[in-house]
Amino acid sequence: MTADDFPSGRLAAVHAAPAYLDRDRTVDKVESLTGEAARAGARLVAYPEAFVPGFPVWCLVRRPIDQHRQFEELYANSVEVPGAHTERLGQIAARHDVYLSVGITERSRVSMGGLFNANLVFAPSGRLVGHHRKLVATWAERLVWAPGDGLGLVPIETDVGRVGVLICGENTNPLARYTLMAQGEQLHIATWPPAWPFTRGGDAGDYRRWIEVRSAAHAFEGKVFSLSVAAYLDESAIMGAAYGDVDAEQILREAPPAVSLAHGPSGELLAGPVQGEEGILYLDADVRGTIVPKLAHDVICGYQRFDVFDLHVNRVRPAPATIRPGPASLGARPETTVDADLITGVGQRAGHQRSDYLLEDGEKQRRPG
Repeated sequence: MTADDFPSGRLAAVHAAPAYLDRDRTVDKVESLTGEAARAGARLVAYPEAFVPGFPVWCLVRRPIDQHRQFEELYANSVEVPGAHTERLGQIAARHDVYLSVGITERSRVSMGGLFNANLVFAPSGRLVGHHRKLVATWAERLVWAPGDGLGLVPIETDVGRVGVLICGENTNPLARYTLMAQGEQLHIATWPPAWPFTRGGDAGDYRRWIEVRSAAHAFEGKVFSLSVAAYLDESAIMGAAYGDVDAEQILREAPPAVSLAHGPSGELLAGPVQGEEGILYLDADVRGTIVPKLAHDVICGYQRFDVFDLHVNRVRPAPATIRPGPASLGARPETTVDADLITGVGQRAGHQRSDYLLEDGEKQRRPG
């Protein structure tokens, strides 16, 4: 995209329930719903937070000592990046000729039990062009997910505009949001879980309001289009998360359902909401519509003081250790060498080329195919 291009296109937010804790069946559902959205003209199709294999909502409503079996099941159904399931997601994007954004629980390649809350973006060529790990797990999520990193804090060039993605509570973090704005974000995807029971008794309508406020605020502050996509909490998820715990089941049934919606560059509601049922929300976005609103407030150019404020962002993906090779006679196995190229190296062994994935130095990114 050049300065003279004003891209436009249809975005789809898939407000749906996964096949709870079933990775394969959930990817099947991604295939089906992506096809439906593509037939409706969507160029970019977005799925909720941790959609594959489902958001571990039990961490919010069950005691830690009772969560072991569910955590083990989540780990068994988590996604390696790259791996067989990312290969299939890439094929879905290519088959339907769309940009595909999917929330996953990502499995660590070096820790049996290490998990990340991640979001992947695939180009219509099938290539993985975005890989973001949630910076900080929110509240009880820390029982499930490890902290992420800044590698994915960069907008992705697409033919519908520059797309940034933040996961759930990151949309409350002004530094993370500004990092995307400062790199030219034009379209923002915010992903959310199906419910967020923070207090007993249902939280009134707070969860819907929390999503609405953050979606509108980011759209207005950044003068971008903002697409919020949340999951639907169906009966299988309620029962799977409660796991026979009657108290947990009651809390989940009382919790307000999540909402999917979209806002424009002036903070106006453009599409939705979708709430309490499955559905696909569509947003027709024209980047030209972001120009005039910036006459009033452009926080990354004319309405900012860079001599006063100076934000530094570290986009390096850290490794658990840097192991320097010993004498060749010791015969150290390559897979025990843990460094910043670990994920890429595994990708090459799996038959992928390094250039197909985000490089680990945090500086370079594959151009979408």
